[in-house]
Amino acid sequence: MNVVLYQPEIPQNTGNIARTCAATGSTLHLIEPLGFSLADKYLKRAGLDYWSLVRYEVHASFDAFCQAHPHARMHFLSTKAQRCYTQAHYEPDDYLVFGPETRGLPESLLSRAYDRCVRIPMIPQARSLNLSNSVAIVLYEALRSQGFAGLETRGALTGRPDEAAPWMDYV
Repeated sequence: MNVVLYQPEIPQNTGNIARTCAATGSTLHLIEPLGFSLADKYLKRAGLDYWSLVRYEVHASFDAFCQAHPHARMHFLSTKAQRCYTQAHYEPDDYLVFGPETRGLPESLLSRAYDRCVRIPMIPQARSLNLSNSVAIVLYEALRSQGFAGLETRGALTGRPDEAAPWMDYV
């Protein structure tokens, strides 16, 4: 999967999204202008030590992104969409396109691809969700619909002793 951030503004969100992309093997595409430097300490801190696992590309504009990926099958995330993100059909190389935190994707873009726009349901009074939460919700749904291909779906206990925890008496 591919996550596309169109003009992201908040470094902590992008750092969290980079970590999610690293953990899922997804490629992160950043469309300039960015609201921060890629050397930003908040960006690095939010991504923790996952930056070495992140595959990412920076594109000078949305047109440059489209030229670099002319056959990209895109899903545009917007509160203005009429279809729920769970109704979309996702394929392994799809691109999930998200807008900037303060304004979302421009309507001029959405109107050209309205049949490929999806939304996350929420109460009418809510304007939007946090960008990194939105990416996680939709990315994991896309991956779930494909059986989490290539991802570890089972964990195991380590057998190492824990510190005594008072809550253990309640389990």
